Amino acid sequence: MKAALNRAVVFLSVWLCVCQVRGLYIPQEMNRTLQNLRQHYKISNQELYNGKNVFSREPLKGKIESKMLFMGGVLETYEKLIEHMLNQLPTPSPLITQNKEKPSSSITDISRTSSDETAGDIGSKLAYILGKIQELKKHRYQEQMKVLHGLQNLRHIKMDSPAVQSKALFELPWFFEEASTLADTVMRKRRRRQARVKLHQRS
Repeated sequence: MKAALNRAVVFLSVWLCVCQVRGLYIPQEMNRTLQNLRQHYKISNQELYNGKNVFSREPLKGKIESKMLFMGGVLETYEKLIEHMLNQLPTPSPLITQNKEKPSSSITDISRTSSDETAGDIGSKLAYILGKIQELKKHRYQEQMKVLHGLQNLRHIKMDSPAVQSKALFELPWFFEEASTLADTVMRKRRRRQARVKLHQRS
């Protein structure tokens, strides 16, 4: 029991250190939103940590250009997945105006209202995450998107699967951070090349 507790403490400490190092690009609001969404799309720890990631990280071991291209594909697939998840949410029922003197006490009405509020809350959270992904994609991955429109390498993902949806949300912070880091690295290299060219032209 004590050994298991010690392992858990060590794991938590390492995880917190990694989060601090890799959390430069993920806003606190985004982190909180993802945590809330993962509670809604909850699966068992056995499913979550079964070693079968939704998105492979193997292609990220190549050259920077290849990494950017693959990461653009990951972002595009996340965009489609979250749009799919939004479409799966129940449509809120229309509000029925009622006489204030005779309030409805129907359990069905209360249940439907609660369900609508939950769907609306989850929908707004998913829409926020979708916006963050689209923003990163638009501002940092335009060139890659042109190439990726002709590629369909990520179509095998089962978007209806609750396990895929939950695990994808769990994996998103890593991929979002990696995508942001890659984009910054490319921008720095480009600026250095431009500076060298200008210096060469002056001399």
